[in-house]
Amino acid sequence: MKKNLFFFITLMLISFSICAQEKKLYNPAADAKADIEAAVKKAAAENKFVVLQAGGNWCSWCLEFAKISKANPQIDSLINSSFVWYELNFSKENKNEDVFAKYGYPQRFGFPVFIILDAKGQRIHTQNSEYLEDGKKSYDQKKVFEFLQQLTPKSLAAENYK
Repeated sequence: MKKNLFFFITLMLISFSICAQEKKLYNPAADAKADIEAAVKKAAAENKFVVLQAGGNWCSWCLEFAKISKANPQIDSLINSSFVWYELNFSKENKNEDVFAKYGYPQRFGFPVFIILDAKGQRIHTQNSEYLEDGKKSYDQKKVFEFLQQLTPKSLAAENYK
């Protein structure tokens, strides 16, 4: 009995450790300026836009957004086809103050906050994630899809409005 209990507790601790590691989206040690520059170059080459999802590993809403985005095939497909995604860290270890200043202090909206850049690296939209929520536990997947769909390169192409 004690052997089984020990095995069960050990298994649970390993599972919790793996889950905790998987939830690390943001890298406080990353060079955000260089990473964003690389994301913009990639977006330009692939005819996509860049989404900076600003937040931190401490932010449950940031982790929830990542979770629902991957779980919903429609949202995941739209992200992969139209955007280069980057998790822009904001934490006590690294606030990336100069990057946030460059994009107009989007942290004023809370976290996560989404900054959309065109293929030249110009900010075209900042989105307060509060408007995408569905109650107090998650996001409204329809609102998330519509938000992203309205800001794809295809939807903002000038030829669509002539």
